[in-house]
Amino acid sequence: MTERSPAPGGLALIEALVNTLDIESGADALDTPEGRARVGISRDDEAEDARALRESLRAVLLAHAGHPPHREVPPLGDLLAAAPLVVRVDPADGSAALVPAGGPSLPARVAAAVAEALVAGTWTRLKACEAPDCHWAYYDRSPAGRGRWCSMQVCGARAKMRRYRAKGA
Repeated sequence: MTERSPAPGGLALIEALVNTLDIESGADALDTPEGRARVGISRDDEAEDARALRESLRAVLLAHAGHPPHREVPPLGDLLAAAPLVVRVDPADGSAALVPAGGPSLPARVAAAVAEALVAGTWTRLKACEAPDCHWAYYDRSPAGRGRWCSMQVCGARAKMRRYRAKGA
């Protein structure tokens, strides 16, 4: 849906997960083995939890853009609470990183990505498109951080055309 480059760092995982659902067509990449592999899950039984996580993330990304949740979803904090992280320190160079404590589950990898983005100051730049038939995740690289659409050529143009037509009616 978007011509934007992927989000930086671990936010790319979150962006990829949110964008597994095309709201307009209803196509859900988590229904296919290839789509599940793109976000690092392999079993069918992981897909339902991934869908709940995806929609909670979408609600947060809508909030980053100043919009209400698209529907009632479990709070993201509740879903990530079961994904504890630990600090791993490399003895060779002293570098530190947050890593999943119980293995690389999808919620743990998402929690680590959120923590990394918080430290980097990039978390609130990951947003969801305001178009109700889209809500695609995108990384807002605009200088002021006020991007509204995943694609100015598609969702932005549609919104502007609707506004223009509403004025003429």
